[in-house]
Amino acid sequence: MKKAMPTIATALTSTVKLNDGVTMPLFGLGMYLSASGQGGQAERAAIHALSKGYRLLDTAEFYGNEADVGRGIQNGGLKREDLFVVTKLWENGYSRCKKIFNKSLKMLDIGYVDLYLIHNPSSAPGKCVETYKAMLELQQEGLVRSVGVSNFGVQHLEGLREAGLPTPSVNQIELHPWQQKTDIVEYCRKNGITVMGYSPLTKGQKLSDKTLLEIAKRHNKSPAQILIRWSVERGFITIPKSADPGRIEQNADVFSWSLDPSDLQILNDMPDCSCTWNPCKTPWMG
Repeated sequence: MKKAMPTIATALTSTVKLNDGVTMPLFGLGMYLSASGQGGQAERAAIHALSKGYRLLDTAEFYGNEADVGRGIQNGGLKREDLFVVTKLWENGYSRCKKIFNKSLKMLDIGYVDLYLIHNPSSAPGKCVETYKAMLELQQEGLVRSVGVSNFGVQHLEGLREAGLPTPSVNQIELHPWQQKTDIVEYCRKNGITVMGYSPLTKGQKLSDKTLLEIAKRHNKSPAQILIRWSVERGFITIPKSADPGRIEQNADVFSWSLDPSDLQILNDMPDCSCTWNPCKTPWMG
């Protein structure tokens, strides 16, 4: 298969067509926020983001805030078809997938999920294939529009292929200048899998990096904006997380300017840093 050229977002409304024909926004809000109940952090963040033009919200069973995100959507004043909602299954298994999806859908209360992902290939080893088949059945039932994976390495993606399963529409992995996962990105693009990057802000660990601060100063932007712009220019679906209204707005202010080629190269040349949790490196167990 010919390597797919990435689609670069030029506005908050930019979209990409996935390999199953579903259209997905290229920019959204990461919802790994506290589940503080009605009127809480996650709900308020969702409402504010939607009011400022965000149309993609990314949550998960593991985050424990699907009900909060659902309330944010209900109170966001937008039509369901104008939104794109992602959620993820944490622990794998055919029966568990069906059970937890129904629970997630009830908490979200949005009728259907746009993208459902296997969150972690190393959770319940040996059950990825059966979980993926359960997700495909949910798709056939019209409850899920698109099926994908998260934290999958090349070995996991090859495992799905060798099992004769349809190619995932999306692979969501941690991506930033210090975690570029070039082998996975190249594999995905060669095989028509859209790459979605989480934690573009490095979980805050590199925001004080001297080189990053110098680039931010040259562009008169925040370090966070530089990292988000790097992700956008690499053609990744980008989902910076924030509960702060001002930062939610600032994080989306990355489309009217670009990085200088020299600064982009500096970021591309950043050394890879190890992380304590990287399921992409775990063995494939089917």
